[in-house]
Amino acid sequence: MAQFSYAGKSAQGSPLKGIIEAASAQAAAQVLLSKNIIPVTIEETKKTETADQGEGFNMGRLFEAKVGLDEMIIFSRQMYSLLKAGIPIIRAIKGLSENASHKRFQEILKDIADQLEQGRSLSVAMSKYEKVFTRLTISVVVVGENTGKLDDVFLQLALYFEREQETRKRIKSALRYPSFVVIALVIAMFILNIFVVPVFTQMFERFDTELPLMTRILIGTSNFFVNYWWLLLLIIIGGVFSTKQYVNSTNGRLKWDKFKLKLPVVGSIIERSLLSRYSRSFSMILRAGVPLTAGLSLTADAVDNAYMQMRIKEMRQGIEKGESLLRVSKNSELFSTIVLQMVAVGEETGRLETLLEESAGYYEREVDFDLKSLTAKIEPILIGFVAIMVLILALGIFTPMWNMMSAVKGG
Repeated sequence: MAQFSYAGKSAQGSPLKGIIEAASAQAAAQVLLSKNIIPVTIEETKKTETADQGEGFNMGRLFEAKVGLDEMIIFSRQMYSLLKAGIPIIRAIKGLSENASHKRFQEILKDIADQLEQGRSLSVAMSKYEKVFTRLTISVVVVGENTGKLDDVFLQLALYFEREQETRKRIKSALRYPSFVVIALVIAMFILNIFVVPVFTQMFERFDTELPLMTRILIGTSNFFVNYWWLLLLIIIGGVFSTKQYVNSTNGRLKWDKFKLKLPVVGSIIERSLLSRYSRSFSMILRAGVPLTAGLSLTADAVDNAYMQMRIKEMRQGIEKGESLLRVSKNSELFSTIVLQMVAVGEETGRLETLLEESAGYYEREVDFDLKSLTAKIEPILIGFVAIMVLILALGIFTPMWNMMSAVKGG
């Protein structure tokens, strides 16, 4: 965690100066914006003592399970119940740290309780663990602290995490069958080339005859697998490593995320799933009271797609220039006509967060329908791959055997 000195202006235009504690300069800017302070300059002053204790490298943590949505749902639900019952926040978090089943999350909650006892706010304590608590989560908590409705904020977060988890489970369930088939095909290909084809190769070598082209290709492929399996392994590992490095770069991530949205069959499902997350996240932070421009910045991070993140940030820039949300949404070319109509009605009636919630539901229903029919769409493609493999194997192995039998009969 670091301390930042800032200079800014209040909503009335009067100059303000001070020091704020946050995980980064960007996080500090978001906290200031949530307090209706427009930052002009933000400069880091010093690191606090807890900086090295937060999300720093720890060899032992490499093998620990990450804090996932299950833990966040339970935490948010329990925080809502405890705060609603009037239990002080420090006592609530201490109690949750003692009952948490996840060891890492237990340590985090204990440290947050310690920070609260030292006088820090909950949002500042949580921002130390940016890999566990997202910027969206922290910003919504900041609003809850400022409005005195922290219990309602945790209820909103719990509902948001639950819907996110439900969507992820549906997508994983739909992709389980095709993933299993693809893995089985790859394993079958290795087994055939390493164990099956060499047996037939030895048999064909006893006959001093010219083999068909398909058989020669099959034998050549098998010999490569048998003799150069180590090279194949190195190529696969090198390819995976290089691809991962490229995808982790800024330009590579942007192109990969854009490519995912254009994939046949699954691309439209990924896109609508991300738009559902955008609509639900944006609705939640607007309902919590976060300003529109700051809300779009947070939503861009929540979407977790570099290409869509870029388009959403372009929307924010358009709003900063004085354009309406409807206009920038049209210019982004991300949304369907129905959703744009919902945004238009939401702006006109002042019920934007409610209409965004409806948009999220609309996208989720479309994703759910597509996921149910996904297996039926992918099955013909997978059957086609299996048929091609069987055809190559049949032509490569049985054609020379038929030729030999014909030669024997003719002789």
